[in-house]
Amino acid sequence: MTIALTEQTLGNLACLIPGATRVFRQYKLDFCCGGNTSLRDAASLRALDAQAIAEQLAALGGHADTQPDWRNEPAGTLIEHILERFHERHREQFPELIRLANRVEQVHGNKADCPVGLAEHLWNMQQELESHMLKEEQILFPMLQRGMKLPQSQGPIAVMRFEHDQHGAALERMAELTNDITPPGNACNTWRALYRGLEELRDDLMQHIHLENNILFANASAE
Repeated sequence: MTIALTEQTLGNLACLIPGATRVFRQYKLDFCCGGNTSLRDAASLRALDAQAIAEQLAALGGHADTQPDWRNEPAGTLIEHILERFHERHREQFPELIRLANRVEQVHGNKADCPVGLAEHLWNMQQELESHMLKEEQILFPMLQRGMKLPQSQGPIAVMRFEHDQHGAALERMAELTNDITPPGNACNTWRALYRGLEELRDDLMQHIHLENNILFANASAE
């Protein structure tokens, strides 16, 4: 079983196995923008043991999950979940994270491990993501809710996938600025609160992109 798992794509495994996304985050495997990469190839790129990861995934196979199997839900149901769980949440997250990042930079900007430039980066992420979500809400999602598939939805889906790659690159830059969201040992409470929020944002955005790339858009592109 585990040999077969190593040949499956990260996106497919994230859909098939409850809890797989937590394992992928643990090993820093990109299951959202890199969802078409096999576990074997993704592990090789990071010098990881694909077989060991597959065995960890296999151990999750029988665990129950509180989330529905979104592959089997109508597009409209999944879209409503994305809007409520992720679009609204992202709009709540960024203002507070930007405020905290500004505070940390103002107070600790002279320290070598201070994430200087993080507040500006988060502001840019917010602008890009807001533009992206509006295009989904006003153009693509209504098309998919009306049951449109290819070729009508092909252009908007291609644009959204490209922008998802940009969001993935923004998350990588965020990790670079923050030592992979790891606060220094002497970090103050504000600094630690900021990094907890960044960790939540990263998890949410990766899950958001996964549901769209690997399920919503994949279903719309299926013949």
